[in-house]
Amino acid sequence: MFDTEKQQYDRDGFVVVKQFLAGAALAELQDNLDRYVREVVPTLGDGEAFFEDRSRPETLKQMQRMGGDPYFADYTLQPEWNALASALVGESVYAEEPQWFNKPPGTRHVTPPHQDNFYFSLAPANVLTMWLALDKVDAENGCLRYLAGSHRDGFRPHARSQVLGFSQGITNFSADDFVREVAVPLEPGDLLVHHGMTVHRADANMSAARHRRSFAMVFKGVSCERDEEAYDRYLQAARSQHREQGLEV
Repeated sequence: MFDTEKQQYDRDGFVVVKQFLAGAALAELQDNLDRYVREVVPTLGDGEAFFEDRSRPETLKQMQRMGGDPYFADYTLQPEWNALASALVGESVYAEEPQWFNKPPGTRHVTPPHQDNFYFSLAPANVLTMWLALDKVDAENGCLRYLAGSHRDGFRPHARSQVLGFSQGITNFSADDFVREVAVPLEPGDLLVHHGMTVHRADANMSAARHRRSFAMVFKGVSCERDEEAYDRYLQAARSQHREQGLEV
Protein backbone atom coordinates (compact mmCIF):
# COMPACT_ATOMS: atom_id res chain seq x y z
CA MET A 1 0.00 0.00 0.00
CA PHE A 2 1.27 3.50 -0.95
CA ASP A 3 4.23 1.95 -2.84
CA THR A 4 4.02 4.47 -5.68
CA GLU A 5 3.72 7.41 -3.30
CA LYS A 6 6.67 6.13 -1.26
CA GLN A 7 8.84 5.83 -4.36
CA GLN A 8 8.07 9.40 -5.44
CA TYR A 9 8.50 10.75 -1.92
CA ASP A 10 11.90 9.09 -1.50
CA ARG A 11 13.06 10.33 -4.91
CA ASP A 12 11.77 13.93 -4.87
CA GLY A 13 11.16 14.73 -1.22
CA PHE A 14 7.49 15.44 -1.94
CA VAL A 15 4.46 13.69 -3.41
CA VAL A 16 0.89 14.63 -4.36
CA VAL A 17 -2.06 12.38 -3.52
CA LYS A 18 -4.98 13.50 -5.69
CA GLN A 19 -8.38 13.78 -3.98
CA PHE A 20 -7.09 12.41 -0.70
CA LEU A 21 -10.14 13.99 0.91
CA ALA A 22 -13.40 14.54 -0.96
CA GLY A 23 -17.17 14.69 -0.58
CA ALA A 24 -18.58 14.50 2.94
CA ALA A 25 -15.15 14.08 4.56
CA LEU A 26 -13.82 17.28 3.02
CA ALA A 27 -17.06 19.14 3.80
CA GLU A 28 -16.93 18.07 7.45
CA LEU A 29 -13.36 19.31 7.82
CA GLN A 30 -14.19 22.62 6.15
CA ASP A 31 -17.29 23.10 8.32
CA ASN A 32 -15.21 22.65 11.46
CA LEU A 33 -12.52 25.00 10.19
CA ASP A 34 -15.21 27.61 9.52
CA ARG A 35 -16.55 27.06 13.05
CA TYR A 36 -13.07 27.43 14.51
CA VAL A 37 -12.49 30.70 12.65
CA ARG A 38 -15.88 32.01 13.67
CA GLU A 39 -15.98 30.93 17.33
CA VAL A 40 -12.43 30.21 18.53
CA VAL A 41 -10.13 32.61 16.69
CA PRO A 42 -11.64 35.74 18.33
CA THR A 43 -10.55 34.30 21.70
CA LEU A 44 -6.93 33.58 20.67
CA GLY A 45 -3.79 35.62 21.20
CA ASP A 46 -1.43 36.81 18.48
CA GLY A 47 0.80 33.76 18.84
CA GLU A 48 -1.94 31.37 17.75
CA ALA A 49 -3.76 33.32 15.02
CA PHE A 50 -1.76 35.53 12.65
CA PHE A 51 -3.40 38.32 10.65
CA GLU A 52 -1.97 40.58 7.99
CA ASP A 53 -4.12 43.24 9.69
CA ARG A 54 -5.93 42.15 12.85
CA SER A 55 -8.56 44.85 12.34
CA ARG A 56 -9.55 43.05 9.13
CA PRO A 57 -10.67 39.47 9.92
CA GLU A 58 -10.55 38.55 6.25
CA THR A 59 -6.74 38.83 6.36
CA LEU A 60 -6.34 35.84 8.70
CA LYS A 61 -3.25 34.06 7.36
CA GLN A 62 -2.30 31.34 9.83
CA MET A 63 -3.69 29.37 12.77
CA GLN A 64 -1.50 27.07 14.83
CA ARG A 65 -1.75 24.94 17.97
CA MET A 66 -5.35 24.00 17.11
CA GLY A 67 -5.28 20.90 19.30
CA GLY A 68 -7.11 22.66 22.12
CA ASP A 69 -10.30 22.16 20.13
CA PRO A 70 -11.76 18.64 20.66
CA TYR A 71 -12.51 18.10 16.98
CA PHE A 72 -8.98 18.93 15.88
CA ALA A 73 -7.39 17.05 18.78
CA ASP A 74 -9.21 13.94 17.58
CA TYR A 75 -8.38 14.67 13.95
CA THR A 76 -4.70 13.92 14.56
CA LEU A 77 -5.76 10.27 15.00
CA GLN A 78 -7.43 9.97 11.58
CA PRO A 79 -6.36 6.52 10.33
CA GLU A 80 -5.99 7.48 6.65
CA TRP A 81 -3.62 10.32 7.45
CA ASN A 82 -1.57 8.26 9.90
CA ALA A 83 -1.34 5.26 7.57
CA LEU A 84 0.03 7.37 4.71
CA ALA A 85 2.46 9.22 6.98
CA SER A 86 3.76 5.98 8.47
CA ALA A 87 4.24 4.43 5.02
CA LEU A 88 6.22 7.44 3.78
CA VAL A 89 8.35 7.91 6.90
CA GLY A 90 8.96 4.17 7.21
CA GLU A 91 8.07 3.80 10.88
CA SER A 92 5.28 4.52 13.33
CA VAL A 93 4.39 8.21 13.59
CA TYR A 94 2.55 10.67 15.77
CA ALA A 95 0.96 13.95 14.72
CA GLU A 96 1.55 17.44 16.01
CA GLU A 97 -1.38 19.83 16.48
CA PRO A 98 -3.11 20.80 13.23
CA GLN A 99 -2.44 24.10 11.50
CA TRP A 100 -4.22 26.21 8.89
CA PHE A 101 -2.58 28.48 6.34
CA ASN A 102 -3.91 31.13 4.00
CA LYS A 103 -2.71 33.68 1.50
CA PRO A 104 -5.60 36.17 1.42
CA PRO A 105 -6.10 38.10 -1.82
CA GLY A 106 -4.52 41.52 -1.84
CA THR A 107 -2.01 40.87 0.95
CA ARG A 108 0.90 40.06 -1.35
CA HIS A 109 3.05 38.23 1.25
CA VAL A 110 5.50 35.55 0.15
CA THR A 111 6.58 32.36 1.91
CA PRO A 112 10.39 32.44 2.03
CA PRO A 113 12.39 29.41 0.91
CA HIS A 114 12.96 27.20 3.94
CA GLN A 115 13.23 23.67 5.29
CA ASP A 116 10.66 22.72 7.92
CA ASN A 117 13.15 20.72 9.95
CA PHE A 118 15.21 23.86 10.51
CA TYR A 119 12.27 24.84 12.74
CA PHE A 120 11.65 21.35 14.16
CA SER A 121 15.33 20.51 14.88
CA LEU A 122 14.77 16.74 14.73
CA ALA A 123 17.26 13.91 14.18
CA PRO A 124 16.90 11.65 12.38
CA ALA A 125 14.81 13.85 10.10
CA ASN A 126 11.98 11.31 9.84
CA VAL A 127 9.37 14.05 9.75
CA LEU A 128 6.95 15.22 7.09
CA THR A 129 4.25 17.82 6.56
CA MET A 130 0.87 16.94 5.05
CA TRP A 131 -0.70 19.98 3.33
CA LEU A 132 -4.30 19.65 2.16
CA ALA A 133 -5.60 22.19 -0.36
CA LEU A 134 -8.94 23.74 0.58
CA ASP A 135 -9.04 26.04 -2.46
CA LYS A 136 -7.83 25.70 -6.01
CA VAL A 137 -4.10 26.42 -5.79
CA ASP A 138 -2.02 27.58 -8.75
CA ALA A 139 0.77 29.96 -9.70
CA GLU A 140 -1.50 33.00 -9.50
CA ASN A 141 -2.53 32.55 -5.85
CA GLY A 142 0.74 31.17 -4.52
CA CYS A 143 1.21 27.42 -4.99
CA LEU A 144 4.07 25.66 -3.22
CA ARG A 145 7.33 25.28 -5.13
CA TYR A 146 9.93 22.59 -4.38
CA LEU A 147 13.55 21.76 -5.11
CA ALA A 148 13.19 18.09 -6.00
CA GLY A 149 15.73 15.90 -4.21
CA SER A 150 16.86 18.64 -1.83
CA HIS A 151 15.86 16.53 1.18
CA ARG A 152 19.07 14.53 0.61
CA ASP A 153 21.41 17.54 0.68
CA GLY A 154 21.41 18.51 4.37
CA PHE A 155 20.55 21.88 5.83
CA ARG A 156 20.83 25.09 3.85
CA PRO A 157 21.84 28.21 5.81
CA HIS A 158 18.88 30.10 7.31
CA ALA A 159 18.55 33.54 8.85
CA ARG A 160 15.72 35.62 10.23
CA SER A 161 13.06 36.66 7.76
CA GLN A 162 10.47 39.41 8.04
CA VAL A 163 7.57 37.07 7.22
CA LEU A 164 5.16 36.48 10.06
CA GLY A 165 4.78 32.75 10.71
CA PHE A 166 8.06 31.92 8.93
CA SER A 167 10.74 33.41 11.14
CA GLN A 168 13.65 31.80 9.25
CA GLY A 169 14.42 31.68 5.55
CA ILE A 170 17.23 30.27 3.40
CA THR A 171 19.93 32.85 2.71
CA ASN A 172 21.60 31.30 -0.35
CA PHE A 173 18.56 30.54 -2.52
CA SER A 174 20.02 31.26 -5.94
CA ALA A 175 18.93 32.05 -9.48
CA ASP A 176 19.66 28.41 -10.34
CA ASP A 177 17.31 27.32 -7.58
CA PHE A 178 14.51 29.45 -9.02
CA VAL A 179 15.07 27.87 -12.44
CA ARG A 180 14.92 24.25 -11.25
CA GLU A 181 12.10 24.52 -8.69
CA VAL A 182 8.87 22.62 -9.34
CA ALA A 183 5.52 24.40 -8.94
CA VAL A 184 2.69 22.17 -7.66
CA PRO A 185 -0.90 23.19 -8.57
CA LEU A 186 -3.68 21.51 -6.58
CA GLU A 187 -7.44 21.12 -6.52
CA PRO A 188 -9.47 21.22 -3.28
CA GLY A 189 -8.99 17.89 -1.51
CA ASP A 190 -5.57 17.17 -3.05
CA LEU A 191 -2.87 16.38 -0.48
CA LEU A 192 0.73 17.51 -0.84
CA VAL A 193 3.26 15.76 1.43
CA HIS A 194 6.84 16.92 1.83
CA HIS A 195 9.87 15.74 3.76
CA GLY A 196 11.11 17.92 6.62
CA MET A 197 14.37 18.62 4.78
CA THR A 198 12.86 19.49 1.38
CA VAL A 199 13.48 23.09 0.33
CA HIS A 200 10.24 24.85 -0.60
CA ARG A 201 8.70 28.30 -0.91
CA ALA A 202 5.63 30.07 -2.31
CA ASP A 203 5.00 33.33 -4.12
CA ALA A 204 2.48 35.94 -3.01
CA ASN A 205 -1.18 35.62 -3.88
CA MET A 206 -1.51 37.85 -6.93
CA SER A 207 -5.18 37.08 -7.58
CA ALA A 208 -7.85 39.71 -7.16
CA ALA A 209 -10.31 37.71 -5.07
CA ARG A 210 -9.15 34.13 -4.47
CA HIS A 211 -7.87 32.83 -1.13
CA ARG A 212 -5.24 30.08 -0.88
CA ARG A 213 -6.31 28.11 2.19
CA SER A 214 -4.86 24.82 3.40
CA PHE A 215 -5.03 22.49 6.37
CA ALA A 216 -1.79 20.91 7.55
CA MET A 217 -0.44 18.39 10.01
CA VAL A 218 3.16 17.47 10.82
CA PHE A 219 3.91 13.80 11.47
CA LYS A 220 7.08 12.71 13.27
CA GLY A 221 8.60 9.25 13.29
CA VAL A 222 8.92 7.65 16.72
CA SER A 223 12.71 7.59 16.33
CA CYS A 224 12.97 11.40 16.13
CA GLU A 225 14.74 13.25 18.90
CA ARG A 226 14.92 17.03 19.19
CA ASP A 227 18.20 18.95 19.24
CA GLU A 228 17.14 21.16 22.14
CA GLU A 229 19.95 23.68 21.64
CA ALA A 230 19.08 24.24 17.97
CA TYR A 231 15.37 24.34 18.77
CA ASP A 232 15.91 26.95 21.47
CA ARG A 233 17.81 29.15 18.99
CA TYR A 234 14.87 28.94 16.61
CA LEU A 235 12.36 29.80 19.37
CA GLN A 236 14.39 32.81 20.45
CA ALA A 237 14.49 34.09 16.87
CA ALA A 238 10.74 33.59 16.47
CA ARG A 239 9.96 35.38 19.73
CA SER A 240 12.23 38.26 18.80
CA GLN A 241 10.48 38.58 15.45
CA HIS A 242 7.07 38.65 17.15
CA ARG A 243 8.16 41.34 19.60
CA GLU A 244 9.50 43.51 16.76
CA GLN A 245 6.13 43.21 15.02
CA GLY A 246 4.24 44.14 18.17
CA LEU A 247 2.72 40.72 18.78
CA GLU A 248 2.14 38.88 22.05
CA VAL A 249 4.80 36.27 22.87
